[in-house]
Amino acid sequence: MLDFKEIISVSLILFSVIDILGAIPVIISLRQKAGVIESEKATLAAGVIMILFLYLGDSILKLFGVDVQSFAIAGAIIIFLIGMEMVLDRNIFRADVEGSSASSSIVPLAFPIIAGAGTMTTIISLRAEYQIYNILIGIVLNLVLVYIVLKSSSWLERKLGTAGANLLRKVFGIVLLAISIKIFKTHLHF
Repeated sequence: MLDFKEIISVSLILFSVIDILGAIPVIISLRQKAGVIESEKATLAAGVIMILFLYLGDSILKLFGVDVQSFAIAGAIIIFLIGMEMVLDRNIFRADVEGSSASSSIVPLAFPIIAGAGTMTTIISLRAEYQIYNILIGIVLNLVLVYIVLKSSSWLERKLGTAGANLLRKVFGIVLLAISIKIFKTHLHF
């Protein structure tokens, strides 16, 4: 049964975890490297990942013998490397010359930036508290916002200018590093 309160709660939780507005510098950086971001492919890939994880997340991880904590740490390492790229202005991820916009639209944009370990573990957690239909609607609402931000990335870059984009890139690179370390610390148990 549809419950608007649940839909709003799920949407806000996912919005804060996905943090597409905070990812704008990463999106601009990826677009500069690849030349173009395929908004449709990135949004669709992120949506497929999130919906698959909604229905099969626990089973997929169990199939590979991976627990949620290990999965989160792996995502944190990728986010850490992206943050390092942004701060140091170095390329860690090799640019794929053929079809670079398609590959960068999927990795690292759709996964792990949009549908990363944090998003997937959140989706698993939401299943315990909310109805699946309400979670699904929350995912779709967030994907609409993701698509709008991705589609307007070149406009956003023009508005920021080169200096503004570079400054934002460095600042958010440090934020990504901090987020990755927080995820790492949260899920690392000795």
